Amino acid sequence: MTDVGDKMASVRWAFRCGSWTPSSSEWLFAARCVQQEEKDRIGKFVFAKDAKSAMAGRLLLRRFVCERMYIPWAQFRLERSPRGKPFLAAPPEVSPDVGVAPLTWSFNISHQGDYAVLAAEKGMQVGVDIMKTSMPGSSTVPEFFRVMTRQFTPHEWHAILSAGSEHRQLAMFYRHWALKESFIKAIGTGLGFNLQRAEFHLSSEVPTQTSVLCGTRMHLDEEEDHDWVFEESLLDEDHHVAVALGPMKTPRSTHPTSYVPAFTQLSFTDLIASASPLTEEDPAYWESFQAKAEAPLRQRLAHIQA
Repeated sequence: MTDVGDKMASVRWAFRCGSWTPSSSEWLFAARCVQQEEKDRIGKFVFAKDAKSAMAGRLLLRRFVCERMYIPWAQFRLERSPRGKPFLAAPPEVSPDVGVAPLTWSFNISHQGDYAVLAAEKGMQVGVDIMKTSMPGSSTVPEFFRVMTRQFTPHEWHAILSAGSEHRQLAMFYRHWALKESFIKAIGTGLGFNLQRAEFHLSSEVPTQTSVLCGTRMHLDEEEDHDWVFEESLLDEDHHVAVALGPMKTPRSTHPTSYVPAFTQLSFTDLIASASPLTEEDPAYWESFQAKAEAPLRQRLAHIQA
């Protein structure tokens, strides 16, 4: 039997922002429900696709803090570490209603391709990364791999190049990449980490949309690591998600072996179910978003005319 406590200690949410076509009321309400500096940052994106992904990521974070850490939507601030990892600024020590210590949670988000995802875990470090398997935009697959040679070890390149067709090789490439990024995001080191230090030995099973794999092992600095667990799954046939779970500096709980959570896909209604506005409505923000939505068309037309 699955322990209810296991379920409450793990959160895996996904939102398909690629197919989200917000109305003016949805976009303006979403903008009111994030912090002003985040709204301003989202407003600087050139393309609507990127703005939607960033907005979804912020809403996922705020929904999590509100619904799982029991802090009202308008009563907390999210900030970023110098390396970009989100964290809760000056949280209350204990929620008076439920007696839960918010600092025992670790959380992380990622957005790429058509999805934004959030992973959170109580008592463990967590990092999440999502990658969409897609052809390189401006080079062949062999040339793309050549440019990326130094990011993977010989063992990893053997696994990638032995996968079969170019599409399968790309899928294997992005599977490895998501694993590495999930670990880096969990430990918060950013771009300064040498990716070859973390070598992944993949599970013999293939990730699917109906199961979560936990058999992949990491070798850190050429020694097998036994502290970290990696969850792998597919949101659809092209989007691979990796979640890294590792020890905190303080005493931690162990990874629940009886319950491995799959990602729950949320609707926009789910995202804002607990939301409350933080700022006043800004009609010009919708006009700016519409301009972003038209930017790819303008770009294509300019290319044709050139």
